[in-house]
Amino acid sequence: MPTTFNWTAGLVFIGFFALVTVLGFVAARWKAGDMTQLHEWGLGGRQFGTVISWFLVGGDFYTAYTVIAVPALVYAVGAYGFFALPYTIIVYPFVFAVMPKLWTACQKGNHITAADFVQGLYGGRWFAAAIALTGIVATMPYIALQLVGMQVVIKSLGVSGEAPLVIAFLILAVYTYASGLRAPAMIAFVKDIMIYIVVIAAIWLIPSKLGGYASVFDAADHFFTAKGGATGIILKPSQFTAYASLAFGSAMAAFMYPHTLTGVLSSASAKTVKKNAIFLPAYTLLLGLIALLGYMAIAAGVKVTNNNDVVPTLFLQLFPSWFVGFAAAAIAISALVPAAIMSIGSANLFTRNLWKPLVQPNITPSQEASNAKIVSLVVKLGALVFIIVLPTKFAIDLQLLGGVWILQTFPAVVFSLYTRWLKLPALFIGWAAGIGLGTTLAFAQELKPIYVLHLGDASYPMYIGLIALALNIVLTLALSVVLPARPALAAR
Repeated sequence: MPTTFNWTAGLVFIGFFALVTVLGFVAARWKAGDMTQLHEWGLGGRQFGTVISWFLVGGDFYTAYTVIAVPALVYAVGAYGFFALPYTIIVYPFVFAVMPKLWTACQKGNHITAADFVQGLYGGRWFAAAIALTGIVATMPYIALQLVGMQVVIKSLGVSGEAPLVIAFLILAVYTYASGLRAPAMIAFVKDIMIYIVVIAAIWLIPSKLGGYASVFDAADHFFTAKGGATGIILKPSQFTAYASLAFGSAMAAFMYPHTLTGVLSSASAKTVKKNAIFLPAYTLLLGLIALLGYMAIAAGVKVTNNNDVVPTLFLQLFPSWFVGFAAAAIAISALVPAAIMSIGSANLFTRNLWKPLVQPNITPSQEASNAKIVSLVVKLGALVFIIVLPTKFAIDLQLLGGVWILQTFPAVVFSLYTRWLKLPALFIGWAAGIGLGTTLAFAQELKPIYVLHLGDASYPMYIGLIALALNIVLTLALSVVLPARPALAAR
């Protein structure tokens, strides 16, 4: 990484960053609505059509840390790092089948969050609050990881210290406060176009400089063969169950997060959600191409002390300074879009499902919106402090728990779309047991996401989130059989 400021790259970076800053403030006037209403500020007025939703959900789902971390993982371990590809293939049939139904239920009930939906079905305050708290806690390290991605690209420009990061997120905080979900929706257009340009240029030009794709794969194969262990360009049999369970569990968790659900619920109709489930796999193709940058870095002889530096170092080595600045801007903007949506989704949950039922039951709609705006600022500030004060490795490891935790909301949200047979106490106990088991196993594994199940003489490495979810589901179903129905619920 350079130690002096790269003026050409830096000026290109600043120019594009200034562009999205302007767009962030202009967004308040785009598809104008009453920003004193939470559904307008936090869901964009539920009016985004197919094109806007495609960019918004794609920009929300494929983040800066995706661009940095997926190639870094492939660079470090090879084929195992590609688990993100089957996971993003599996997830869209699920979105097509389930999310339009959830959108319709939330539209009818005027629900802004998944916890709203759960509370509308089962009543009470505490279980909805637990669902909301799970979403917020699972999302916080995700926001922090967007900062990790931004830190890496800013460092690649020769800038040290935390000041640029603080300035960038102060700007993000201000225009998100003013424009709500409209800001990341508008910026997502610029972000996605820039990322596509960067990736297409990379997969076209880099292999041509390295002797073609055959040379790239050959170099990666020799590298991993020499490295030994579980690495390689082909999965080892011992990795099959871990790979498959990570892919399947991640797919189930993906659209339980507050930010992805916020993108879905901001759509104009259930038909829009279905259309996006059809077209969003285009991003999976993009993700596969991004992952190949890890192999290209090996072929280019890139050496780094931190795997997160792989992509910026590869670009610095093979591209002119102006393109390095453009790529850095694309990745940094890819941090701003999801970070904004994540903070909005968390603010919606806090306001609707923690503050309103537990602290201020008589809160007015305008007070809801004001409260959510303030909370969105606090969430961003918390993530910023988190990443500056604590070691980066801790933030990354903690994020792995996010999927384990958010998966435990799956039965309450998804199963409840199809049946009213489940009992509230059963769902609550199942959720608590899943959270408890998942957290315990993750900490026992030093926050690694895989736990080895021993069945007889056989061993099966499995994603901890799925193990915890299995316990959650078994308890929920079993207790729903034996517990009596509440009269109010039986009438529904």
